[in-house]
Amino acid sequence: MKRVFTVGLCIFGMLLGPLFGLAYGDEGRNYFKVGVITSLSGDLATGGNVTKRGYDLWAQEVNRLGGIEIDGKKYPVKLVYADAQSEPSAGASAAERLATQEKVDFILGPYSSGVTLACAPVLEKYKIPMITGSAESPIIWKQKFRYTFGTIPPVNYTGSTPMKTLASLTPPPKTAIILGSNDAFSKATAEAFKASAEALGIKILKYDIVPQGQDLTPYMAVAKATRPDIIAFGGHDEELINLVKALRQINYTPKALLMHYGVTEPAFVEALGKDAEGVFGATVWTSTIPTHGEVLWPDAKSYAEAALKAFNVPADYTQAGSSAAGIAFQVALAQIKATPPLSPEEREALVEALEKINIRTFYGTVNFATEGQYYHANVGLTPLTVQIQNGHTAIVGPPEYAESPAIYPMKPWNQR
Repeated sequence: MKRVFTVGLCIFGMLLGPLFGLAYGDEGRNYFKVGVITSLSGDLATGGNVTKRGYDLWAQEVNRLGGIEIDGKKYPVKLVYADAQSEPSAGASAAERLATQEKVDFILGPYSSGVTLACAPVLEKYKIPMITGSAESPIIWKQKFRYTFGTIPPVNYTGSTPMKTLASLTPPPKTAIILGSNDAFSKATAEAFKASAEALGIKILKYDIVPQGQDLTPYMAVAKATRPDIIAFGGHDEELINLVKALRQINYTPKALLMHYGVTEPAFVEALGKDAEGVFGATVWTSTIPTHGEVLWPDAKSYAEAALKAFNVPADYTQAGSSAAGIAFQVALAQIKATPPLSPEEREALVEALEKINIRTFYGTVNFATEGQYYHANVGLTPLTVQIQNGHTAIVGPPEYAESPAIYPMKPWNQR
C-alpha cells in the first residue's frame, strides 16, 4: 500500500510539474512566484482583503489567459501570501521570509503605509522589486526606495482636490476642523487637507492628530460647539464609520463631511446606510471613469463587472490599484523578456523597466515618477472628488469629470 501511495504521489507531481515546475525544483520552475504582503488579520484586515481581491483578480485573469506572455511563451503566476497582521514589524518579517525562504520573483505590496515603510528597507536589502497597490503616505516616496513602487498616488498629490471642490460650492465654506489618526497614511491625509484648506483661505478652527482607534465623540462634541462648515478626517475603514456614528449620536451635521479612503469602499455604505449620504471623499478611480486599457481589461466598467462576478462585492480604487500593480509587473516583464525564476540581473532590469513604463490600463495611466517628492509613485492619474449619493459613489469634481452636482450642505441626520 505504501509503495502504491508513493508511486501515485510521483505521478501527481509529474502531472503538476509542467504547470508549476514542481518536479524540477525552484531553479527549473516555469511560473512566476509572486509574493504578496498585506493585512489579512488585525485592525486593517478589511482594507487588506480589498488589496487581496485586487491581486487575486489579476492573477486569476492572467492564468485564465495562459499566463504572462514572454517572447511568445506563456508563464502562469502563483501568489504566495504573507499576513502582515496590520503590524509593521510583522510585515517586515513577512518580507524577510518571502525573500529568503520563498525566493519570490517580485512582490505585490501592503495595504497600509506603515507596513509598506517597514517592508521597503528589507526588500532594498534583498533587491526585490515591490509595487504596492494601496499605500499612500508621502513619506514612502520621499525615502526614494529603489525597489518600491506604488500605483496609487500619495495623499499630498490627491488630497488638495476635494478641498478645491468644496471651496467652489455656494456659499463657499469658511471654517474647518481637521483631524487625523496617528498613522503614516492618516496623518499625511490630515496634513494635505490642512495645507489645501489654508491655501484656499479656509480658517482652521482645530487641527489634531489623535491616537489610532480613539473614541471620536469628544472631538465631535467640540465640533458641535464651534460649528465648522467642514469636518475633515484622515483615517481608515472603521474609524471613518465611527466618526459618522459619533456625529449622528450627538446630532450635529456639518455643511460638509470630508474623508479620504474608505468612502468608496462598499463596507462604508453597508455599515452606515442613509447616514453615508452626502459624505465627500477623494479617489483616483471609479467604475464609471472613461479609461482605455491595453492589457487584460479594456476599461473601468469591464473591470468592475469582472470584480463583481468574482467576489460579489463592488470594486473600489484600492482593489483597482492592486490589480493595476500586477499589470505593471506583467508589462515590464514582457518588455525585458525575463523568464522565471528571475535572476538578480533580471530583477535589476525589471526595476529599470518599471521606471520607464507608461501604459494605459482600465485603472488609468500607470507612469512612475523617477525624481522628486513622488519618486516611484504613479503620477499618471487625475485626482477626483466623490460623494455618496443615493447609496453610490458619484464624481462631483473636478468639473470636467463631474457626473452630478455636489449635494451641499449635508442633509441633517434627523431628516433622512
